[in-house]
This record gives sequence, structure tokens and C-alpha cells, in this order.
Amino acid sequence: METKSMFFTHFVISFIVSSFTIAAIMLIKKLFQKQLSAKWHYNLWFLLFIALLLPFISSHLFSFGNNFHLFSVNQSDGISPSAMTTGDQEFGNVNWLQDFSISINRASPAYLNIILALTWIAGILVMAGLTMHAWLKVKNIKRTTSNLKNKEVLVLFEQCMQDLKISRHLIVGESPLVSSPMTFGLLKTYVVFPTHFDEWLSLKDIRYIILHELNHIKYKDIVSNYLIVIYQVVYWFNPLVWLAFREMRSDREIACDMAVLHSLDERCYAEYGNTIIKVVDRASHLKNFALTNQFNGPKQQIRKRIERIASFTADSKLLKLKSIAIFMLVGIVVASQAPLVSVMADDHNRYDFTSDRTMHEDLSDYFSGYKGSFVLYDLKADQYRIYNENQSKLRVSPDSTYKIYLALFGLDSNVITRENSSMPWNGIHYPFNSWNKDQNLFKAMQNSVNWYFQDLDKIIQQDKIQTYLNQIGYGNRNLSGGIGQYWLESSLEISPVEQVQLLKAFYTNQFEFKEKNVQTVKDSIRLEEKDGALLSGKTATGTVNKKMINGWFIGYVETKDDVYFFATNIQNEENANGSKAAEITLSILKDKGIYEGG
Repeated sequence: METKSMFFTHFVISFIVSSFTIAAIMLIKKLFQKQLSAKWHYNLWFLLFIALLLPFISSHLFSFGNNFHLFSVNQSDGISPSAMTTGDQEFGNVNWLQDFSISINRASPAYLNIILALTWIAGILVMAGLTMHAWLKVKNIKRTTSNLKNKEVLVLFEQCMQDLKISRHLIVGESPLVSSPMTFGLLKTYVVFPTHFDEWLSLKDIRYIILHELNHIKYKDIVSNYLIVIYQVVYWFNPLVWLAFREMRSDREIACDMAVLHSLDERCYAEYGNTIIKVVDRASHLKNFALTNQFNGPKQQIRKRIERIASFTADSKLLKLKSIAIFMLVGIVVASQAPLVSVMADDHNRYDFTSDRTMHEDLSDYFSGYKGSFVLYDLKADQYRIYNENQSKLRVSPDSTYKIYLALFGLDSNVITRENSSMPWNGIHYPFNSWNKDQNLFKAMQNSVNWYFQDLDKIIQQDKIQTYLNQIGYGNRNLSGGIGQYWLESSLEISPVEQVQLLKAFYTNQFEFKEKNVQTVKDSIRLEEKDGALLSGKTATGTVNKKMINGWFIGYVETKDDVYFFATNIQNEENANGSKAAEITLSILKDKGIYEGG
């Protein structure tokens, strides 16, 4: 249930966030091309790194409420489960424990998620293979790299390092496997030249190349290379990401060129450009070397670099200020997506609940074979007891438990009354005999007759139901599944914690419905009385493609001096039904000494 659309949701979110951010950055770069320095044209792309990470960050990081509790007890009170038998053996009135449910037939989104996930993983494996191939090429370059013997070049290299204030140890060498100077390596950084490069390059040319490569090292461009590779592996499916990183690499080379020019005299600008052309004419750009920074590059990139070098002017203070302002503007745009991602990914299917009166219990023995949660609220003590906190806040379909509130809405809107709640059978033959007859509210609630409540739904009408859901704050309040269907494994969802909170609000009439209508619904969900304790509630089963995947039992126990509200939800790929949820609940209530009916 929890993962039924999780992967698809994150896939869509990641595609939207990445595409929107790339489009925004490219638009800003286009609109403010002359107001951005080369350095800040490149720096804008680092905001993309942040944006690409957003879909993978838990939404809880954007919600600080969960991290602070004034009082929270995390313990188990040592309850052990009683032996659970079938409802028919345990109860004199077994009708309420029998849970009727009709299967909803639909193409399971699980298959779409599986196909999508497998495709994504396959793409990652292919990309990882290509990355490994590139890494092996780099490893071969390391293996064939020999130390430089030209003392003049070594002295020049040391001088350039001092000029740029670089003190870290660098491995400088030459290799027959490279045709263009390059830098690579995170832990051990290499600067590698082609073999015999000093035979066709002058010392001036070599100095310009060294300055270029050292600027890559100074500004941690090797790290950005690895980040680009990682994100391309993860986002292989989005062509805009590939386009963005191609532009980022181009902007990085231009920014590096501009950094070199800032350290040179104006008369050297043309010489630096000629050095690039000389290397391009001599050596071809090596492909599939994503883990390296190459002095050479694709023809389009080289043309842009030469054009920027030819038109180079030193950055003014005003240009720097404009660049920073534009960067901050784009940063705000990227940051504004964080809460949006949080809402899209999580807020609609998870309830943000905190209470300083909560005890967490380990009741896992009761839920053997099921993923589930139990929430109990003690009205007198004003205290929650929760098993499986994460699951207790997860919203799932309410199924037939929603009929409690649908009945209340029908009464409040005068569609039905306590004295006149009958509806004629629609003539459709259902698999349960108790459904194939005229119904009133009490019979329909007892036998969980779907068609009765679906007709009630249609008569009340969607706009009014939406108003009611907003009034009581019912779950995600989503009616998009369609009238009569939205509460049956469809769009409307609610968490166990919310079920308990709503039951308390219903019982105490916090929403100020007419008292007689509230009492009518209370009477319709009354189940049985044992030893002075009255049990009321509603079971529900969510059945999809003939598999019972979602089971509920919600309600309350009225004792002589207290009221206990509870909600149990169980989930499984099959055999998770309301009857089983009721058995689990009654065992827990019995072992807690709250209700002995089980």
C-alpha cells in the first residue's frame, strides 16, 4: 500500500524538478547573458546539483515539527497477545464481525511501478558500465604516466602553483594515451601531458596550459566532474539533464579561460587563444573521458571559448554585483521547490502528527504476518498509545469506515432521518444476500451495504460532501476518484491517527452537528456490550483485483468512567481484511483490560 505509487511519484517529481530547474537556469542565462560574468554563468549550474537532490531528500527534513517533543514516552508495557480465534467462535452476535467487501477491478499501479523501476535500474546499470569503462581508461592513463624529465617545465609548473597559491601535492607526468593535456583524480590529482608535448609546444604555450589546468584544480572542478557523472547516471532518462551538463562543461572551460586571462597581461590574450587552437589542431578531443578535465574539447565548445577570449574584458565591480544578485534570484527559485517537492511526495499520503502525550508500544506479536498499526486514545488520561508510529501516520483508503461519516452527512443534509432512512434495492444482484433487499441506515451499516452509501453519496452531491470533508478535516479530502467510488481504494485516504482523532471529535460532537444526528450514527455503529463496557465501531476491507489488501477496525469502548478510541489498520498483498483487524484489536483491548468481549 505504502509503495503502490511511491516510485512513480518520485520519478515524476524528479523529472519535473530537473526539467523546471534546467529551463529556469537556461532562461536566466539567456535573458541576463551580459549581466553575468563567465564565472557566474558557470556557478549557476551548481544550483542544479541542489535541485537534482531535492526529490531524494525526505520531506521530514522540511518539517521541523516532528523533531521536537515536549514529552514523549517510548516504551512497551509488556503486553503479550492472547490466543486469537475466529470471530464465529468468540461472539454471540457474529454479524458485526463479518466484513462484506466487493473487489475493485483495476490495472494495478504496482505493475507500472515495477516496470518503471526495472527500466530505471537497467539504465543506471548501463550508465554505470559506461562510467566503469571510462574509469578503466583513466586507470590505464595512470599506469602509463611517467614523470616529467624536462626541468624547465617542472620549474615553470612550480612557479605557476605558487602564483595560484596551490600548495597540495600534484602528480605531473606525460602519457602516450593522451593527446590533450588533462587533469583528474580526487585523492591523488594528476596533471598529464601528451608524450613529447614539449617538442611542439613552446614554454609560453606550456605555461598557459599549466595555468588552465591548475585553475581547474583550484576551483575543485574535478569534484564537479564526479558529481556530473553521478547525476547523469541517476537522471539518465532526462535528455535535458544531458544538455545541461554539456552546457555546464562548456561554461566551466570558459570560466577557466577567463580566470587564466585575469592573471595575464592584455598582450598575452591572443597568445593564449592561439595556444588553444594549436592544441586543437594537433590533438583530437578524447570521448568517454567524463572523469577528466581536458584542455581540448568539442569544436562547438572551442569556438565559444575563442569568441569569449577575443572579446574578453576584466569584470567590473558592478558586473560582479549583478552576477551575485542574479545567482541569488535563481537560488530562491530553486529553494522554493523544496516545500513543493515535500507536498507532492509526501504531504497528501502522510499525516503530520505530533503529541506530547504519546506512548509508543511494541505490539508486533499481534500483527504477525501483517504490516499494520494500532492507535489508542484514552479520553480521561488524554493520552495516545501507538504501535508503529510510521504506519500510524500513513494515509490509506478508508473503505467502509468512511460510512460512519457519510451517514452523518446524509442525516445533516436531511437526505435521510432516523425515522425515514429507507432506500429501495436497486435490483442489482450482489454476492451477499443481505445486500439484495431494501435497506435502512441501521441494516446498511450492520451489513456494510455499499450500494446504500453510494446512493447516499450521489444524493448529497459532491460539492456538499467536499464542504463536509473540509469542515471535519477528513484525511486528504480528495474526491477525484469520483462520486460513490472515491472512498473505495481510490483517491480519499486517511491515517489511523486521524481516524482516532475524528472518532473523538465525532463522539464529543466538536463539529457541532445536531446532537440527534450524532446519536443516530452512534446507535448505528453500536456492536455489543460486555460487563458494562459498550463496544462501537466499523470494520472495513479494501479488495482490489480479488485480493484483500487493506483491513480496518475503528471505534471506541465506553466504560463506566472512561472512553477509549481505537483504530487498527493492517495491510498485506492478500488476506488483510476487517475481520482480522477486529480480531487483533479485540485481543489488544482484552490484554489491556479495556474490553473483555474478545
